[in-house]
Amino acid sequence: MDAFAGILPEAAPLWAAGLVVFASFFTAAITAAFGLGGGLALLAIMSTVFPAAAVVPVHGAAQAGANGGRFYLQRKEVVWRIVLWFSLGGLIGAAIGGRLAMETPVWLLRGGVGMFVIWSLWGPKLKGFAPGPWTFFITGVVTGVLTMFFGATGPLVAAMLSVTGLKRLNLVATHAAAMVIQHVFKIAAFGLLGFAYGDWAWLIAAILVSGFAGTYAGTHYLRAMPEATFRRGFKIILTTIAVYLLVAALMDFRTG
Repeated sequence: MDAFAGILPEAAPLWAAGLVVFASFFTAAITAAFGLGGGLALLAIMSTVFPAAAVVPVHGAAQAGANGGRFYLQRKEVVWRIVLWFSLGGLIGAAIGGRLAMETPVWLLRGGVGMFVIWSLWGPKLKGFAPGPWTFFITGVVTGVLTMFFGATGPLVAAMLSVTGLKRLNLVATHAAAMVIQHVFKIAAFGLLGFAYGDWAWLIAAILVSGFAGTYAGTHYLRAMPEATFRRGFKIILTTIAVYLLVAALMDFRTG
């Protein structure tokens, strides 16, 4: 135990650090194969073993690396016009996210995201949410705000991409590129706010190595997966996440 005393932060005991590093492989594999799901799962695990103040910053760094690995392996499939507009909105969202985070109840945010995902998957497709620069830009702004305190906004970005009609490889790769940029904005914002990333550097590095291995395995599975299987799995995972968010919102409201 003493051997790890100098490289692990005091707030992260060895068993907790090991659990998160282990989980990083499998959650990254899920995300690489289906485009989403792993980030929220890893956030849930981190929330149970790390201090609240460290969860979102450390998760952001870990997800930047995991999505960076996914982006590198799938970079030829990225639809850059979507990423451009999303990034412009994300920069604005990250800039204003801190103030809204202090004023908006967590239950309301979780419930809102959950309902939006359910609507985007199963509800009528309104013309106002048709694919286009305005849709991508607004999604970037909204998720840029939410990511500063909610952490995992991948389902919301995936919901936006689900209406574009992209093939599975393009969808997953474009999602990866968009999330890399969003997490980089978040890391910069938390750094400016004073989070001590240096104390967590070795643990974040271990999470990234494990996550890249999972991303490699998941990408291999994605390329061999039939389109119909991907669509079905993507929809099931996204719906499950939305239901989880709605249940979590209800529990937060009842205990708040």
